[in-house]
Amino acid sequence: MQGRGDSEGGGGSSRMPRRGLLARLSSGGQRVAELESIVAHLHELLNTRVGESLSAPDFGIVDFADLVHNFPEATQVLQQSIRATVMKYEPRLRSVSVTPVPSNDPLSLAFEISGRLASGTHRGPFRVRTELNSSGKMQVSGR
Repeated sequence: MQGRGDSEGGGGSSRMPRRGLLARLSSGGQRVAELESIVAHLHELLNTRVGESLSAPDFGIVDFADLVHNFPEATQVLQQSIRATVMKYEPRLRSVSVTPVPSNDPLSLAFEISGRLASGTHRGPFRVRTELNSSGKMQVSGR
């Protein structure tokens, strides 16, 4: 999968937790909190476009650039792509729903991803906000 090195330390966003083997070894073996791990995985998943991963060709979401000419129907296609991808590639979440939400930026699309944690130490509701900005990057924030 492309972009994976960014979440394992080194470069990349300083807000994303490091979750790779090397990051765990360098931190004395402490595990990143499950919720942070899910948010980091969603960030990686939603910033990968279908076809970018050689080992899993359907990993990621549709490229919005391919949909922009069908706006506003494109919002529903992107919403469905996000939900299907999260359901398939994030097994720690159940009953996933994706809902468009208002954005402060008129050039971006925002969605709320909600669901229930399937297991682990934090069973219960899960909610994040995602925002697709004008550069095509998906920001994932919250719980």
